[in-house]
Amino acid sequence: MSTNTIAVDVGYGNTKFAFPLGADVAASMFPSLAPTRSASSLASHGGGYFQARDVVHVTVDGAEYEVGPDVSITSAYGNNGRTLSEDFVTTPEYAALLFGALHYSQARDVGQLILGLPVHTLQKYAGALQERFTGAHDFGAGDVTIKRVVALPQPLGSLVTFMRQSGKELDPDDNCLIVDVGYFTTDWVVARGYMMDDTRSGGVPGGSSRIYKQVATLLSADEGGEPTGDIERIDKALRQGKLMRYYEKMVDLRPYFEVAKAQCQMAVKEMQTRVGRTEDIAAIVLTGGGSALYSGAIRAAFPRSHIVAMDSPCFANVRGFFDIGSARQARG
Repeated sequence: MSTNTIAVDVGYGNTKFAFPLGADVAASMFPSLAPTRSASSLASHGGGYFQARDVVHVTVDGAEYEVGPDVSITSAYGNNGRTLSEDFVTTPEYAALLFGALHYSQARDVGQLILGLPVHTLQKYAGALQERFTGAHDFGAGDVTIKRVVALPQPLGSLVTFMRQSGKELDPDDNCLIVDVGYFTTDWVVARGYMMDDTRSGGVPGGSSRIYKQVATLLSADEGGEPTGDIERIDKALRQGKLMRYYEKMVDLRPYFEVAKAQCQMAVKEMQTRVGRTEDIAAIVLTGGGSALYSGAIRAAFPRSHIVAMDSPCFANVRGFFDIGSARQARG
């Protein structure tokens, strides 16, 4: 299928993508996990009784990975294909996740692919992304041709989404601070309208995974030092407000979270230092999948500022990216 614009945000936590679906714009996501392909599918030998997992098998540099909504979040000894490093965009796992998003978008001929990068790695890796993914690709699930790749700072997508939803309520001279809390990074942009202030914008490693790891450490200490490295299930339990199974019992993780949320402080303090005084900022806009976990620390750091939590924060960036790509396409 020929598609003018597809927007993909391959995050450390989830891979989000927006694409045209008829006259509408659809958005979807799956976990940013890319384990190597399973040797066999037991569901295929179940006589049609068992449901097959919704995954796609992707080949990158000769290795086969599986990605998609039903990829397993747990694995033996924690090797589930999650990558938490600043050079993530250069890894085969990143490519596998991106190709998976293109597969689920049913894209074969893409006019422009809009990608997001953390603010503090944009300059370093934008060119590498453009070089790596522009052109023709065969990833084992159908050929794809990408004519143009554009890399954008991640919070810019949320800025565009916020301005579309609430921009009419702002004075043209008002500044906004967009705070994007991801799985591994926290990024922020200060902007007046669509004009960004580079001197006050930035990003640092430190997102929701830092809290999950601390929760795992605290739980392990209460369990006699028993290793607890399953942060994917910790993430899911905290997001859904549910108890988490730990061997024979169900554990309430909320008390551990109350202690672990101090891990937010490093990123929030760096943001305070970079942004400076906020009397000129009309709204601090919280976005990203980890924004709810960091909201208390951000409110405490900026007690006099008006703080807005975006609806559907996980998709705010990628929807904004799609709007940017569509506008670029319209201008030719």
